[in-house]
Amino acid sequence: MRALASVASALLRLSTRPGTKLRHPRSSLFPTMVLPHQTPYVTPHILHKNYAQAFDNDQYSNLIGRDLEYFSQAGFDMDRIQIKRNAAPALLYEDAIRNEGAIISATGALINFSGKKTGRSPKDKRIVYEETSKDDIWWGSVNIKIDEHTFEINRERAIDYLNTRDNVYVFDGYAGWDPKYRIKVRVICARAYHALFMHNMLIRPTEEQLADFGEPDFIIYNAGQFPANRFTKGMSSTTSVEINFKRMEMVILGTEYAGEMKKGVFSVMHYLQPVKFGQLSLHSSANVGKDTGDVTLFFGLSGTGKTTLSADPNRLLIGDDEHVWSDTGVFNIEGGCYAKTINLSAEKEPDIYNAIRFGSILENVVYNPITRVPDYDDVSITENTRCAYPIEFIPNAQIPCVVDRQPSNIIMLTCDAFGVLPPISKLTPEQASYHFLAGYTSKTPGTEDGVLEPIPTFSTCYSAPFIVLHPGRYAEMLAERMSKHNVPCWLINTGWTGGKYGVGKRCPLKYTRRIVDAVHSGELLNAEYETFGTFGLSVPTHIEGIPRELLNPSLAWADKGAFNKEVRKLAGMFGKATVDEKVRLAGPHI
Repeated sequence: MRALASVASALLRLSTRPGTKLRHPRSSLFPTMVLPHQTPYVTPHILHKNYAQAFDNDQYSNLIGRDLEYFSQAGFDMDRIQIKRNAAPALLYEDAIRNEGAIISATGALINFSGKKTGRSPKDKRIVYEETSKDDIWWGSVNIKIDEHTFEINRERAIDYLNTRDNVYVFDGYAGWDPKYRIKVRVICARAYHALFMHNMLIRPTEEQLADFGEPDFIIYNAGQFPANRFTKGMSSTTSVEINFKRMEMVILGTEYAGEMKKGVFSVMHYLQPVKFGQLSLHSSANVGKDTGDVTLFFGLSGTGKTTLSADPNRLLIGDDEHVWSDTGVFNIEGGCYAKTINLSAEKEPDIYNAIRFGSILENVVYNPITRVPDYDDVSITENTRCAYPIEFIPNAQIPCVVDRQPSNIIMLTCDAFGVLPPISKLTPEQASYHFLAGYTSKTPGTEDGVLEPIPTFSTCYSAPFIVLHPGRYAEMLAERMSKHNVPCWLINTGWTGGKYGVGKRCPLKYTRRIVDAVHSGELLNAEYETFGTFGLSVPTHIEGIPRELLNPSLAWADKGAFNKEVRKLAGMFGKATVDEKVRLAGPHI
């Protein structure tokens, strides 16, 4: 007994010495003596609760002290909820793993899931009909009206839901890299995944900027886990995505797809830039020459090669999706990229592949449960698998993402599965306006159920789902700027040649890249051109390194009768495009 008492006494003395850690709360009588060559074992949640978590609470409470009145007036129960403002990615990782079932991929990216909705819900998008913006909005199937009272009901519903959460995340950031035209955006949400997503997609403020952030210009209330009441006036389902331009607020209910926030910010910029600032907002990518400083804007719908072609080793990427052509130059709206990952590989898209590391979010991507290696070919959850990452993760990025120089070239991309459009055409100003308003590409068989032959897709201004003002307003601004700065416009077809889908083959990427290089070098400005029939396009007769028959589709088709038939078919389909009458004559003539 004396021996046992002696041992217990020694253990008690040891437990009070520095360097002695407890194994587990149930093992407090059995502390571990830490030897010089050992690392003490500490149960992670015990350490977090007694050290990191307490520090988090103090830090984030202090950060938002000046905004307590705002949150209280907005209806937040500050005595109950814990607000985490501009939390570090590591903390958001911890919360997403602990509370949302997220996992860390083999390369360090956070893999998380958006639930039932794996894409945008355009039929559930609403714009509040109110006096300050009603005369500017292009009302219709894209911008569906909702009254102010219904918005207030849904806003209250969102805040009521957020008040039931233990953690509420706030991210304050900027939209627009040019300080003259940027807006301050506040995102309020209940998922760490959503907070990290907007941390990546907005422009991240410095500590000094955050301290002086002040009142936001636009607020997103994301209560996507909670459904809308479908019996509320104006609701068509349990999903609702609403923007109120008078209040400069957005409310999300019934969808956890993070892309709704990104496109909500773009919709607001698509409204504010022309209406408030007099600048042209564009759904485009942009890059700048490393040595020459020349800027190129790329327009194109999904699958046309916009992301691939704007990623050029000889040029710096300004941005991959949303830009503003201002009076002084071009700037990116976003602070990150939201890239598709379906069939992604290091060989095809090395920049995107290598950007998938700590701090990035893989959305709805299937992974190997043993190795945690993502399977980018697996589309069992959705074909719309994505990765969101800060633009700094791209080694060839132009930081800051703004260039004080007017564009030198505009490239409009299409993927023509009918195989009749030339791989490169020089457009007249009238044709540029026409094709900008038409926004043509095509769906290929197999991309959707029931698609058995190529189907044309027309998305006005290359951004129909996000358009806010009448398309003609953007087209007029584009035409004015092209004329003022003498900017040439090119239509590049990355689709099929020698026959339609299933007969011909897709234009090799090496040839398309060579064509883009020819645009940048200026050699096409002095090339000889011939007119391409029904569409009235000017096609170069020679580009070094490009086969002659590739430049003119009529030469590439073996069956001339089949070629002429497909030309007439596609030309007739252009009648579906949303185009102003004054530029319709610049389109195809049958």
